[in-house]
Amino acid sequence: MTEQLVESSLAVDQAKIDLYADITDDHNPIHVDPDFAAKTEMGGVIAHGTMSMNLIWRSIGKTFGPQAEATSELDIRFVRPVRVGDVVTAGGVPVPDRPGVWQVWVRNQNGDSVIEGTVALIKS
Repeated sequence: MTEQLVESSLAVDQAKIDLYADITDDHNPIHVDPDFAAKTEMGGVIAHGTMSMNLIWRSIGKTFGPQAEATSELDIRFVRPVRVGDVVTAGGVPVPDRPGVWQVWVRNQNGDSVIEGTVALIKS
């Protein structure tokens, strides 16, 4: 049995955030306009939450194959923002006594969780 998910990481910079904004057609200024973002309560640009969430899917796919990505149920919460300059890494471990359920996370370079939750691997 696999003891942990294969980790997946991303070094976040403004160019990647801008590219993600183009791909998703989400050009909210909190993500793409440093001057605007600096004047908000966030105090600067933050990455799209789904940009970091996708690392969980990548970890699941690397560990169990692409079919697991298509047949899993993710239950997460966003804990803190991801900022330009962060390096975020997704991973996970099995939940004891809950077969097919994994505790998952995305953590920044300081080890702080930015996303926490679970994924249930559904057999198709």
